[in-house]
Amino acid sequence: MLTGFSLSVLALASEGGGSLIDVNPGLIFWTFITFIVLAVILKVIGWKPFLAALDQREMAIKEALEKADRAQEEARKVLDENKASIAQAEEESKKIINQSREYAEKMKDQMIQDSKEQAKKIVDDASKEIESKKEAAFEELKNQVAEIAVQAAEKIMRENLDGEAQKRIANKFIGEITKN
Repeated sequence: MLTGFSLSVLALASEGGGSLIDVNPGLIFWTFITFIVLAVILKVIGWKPFLAALDQREMAIKEALEKADRAQEEARKVLDENKASIAQAEEESKKIINQSREYAEKMKDQMIQDSKEQAKKIVDDASKEIESKKEAAFEELKNQVAEIAVQAAEKIMRENLDGEAQKRIANKFIGEITKN
């Protein structure tokens, strides 16, 4: 079965125009001449701009690759610098933390020492106050005992009594002393 296209090709061939497979020397010659003329025209008019555009494109690609390499190298340098900066910052932060800990420890020790000194001072002051009040109380007691002794001696001299009366008077004064 032949299709519509095959039939039209056969019809052209049968009319004397030749088939597609037939070799026609004139057609080959003019095709070759047309190709050569077209190649020369393209070489003169279009080949130089085409090659120039290709060279320009090649140079642009090379420059872009070189820029990318430089940018990558700079990025590596910046990354290395950043890593070094981060390491230095970490080291400094550790140093600051250690210094802060040492300072806090010194402050704690100083506060403990100050508290001990204050407590000792308070105890010493209290001891001194107790001692002074004790001495004052003892002095007052001595004065009272002396006064009682004088009063007792006065009464004894006034009553100039016998030993039994003197004992009774002394016991009476001793009773008065315990009441005071």
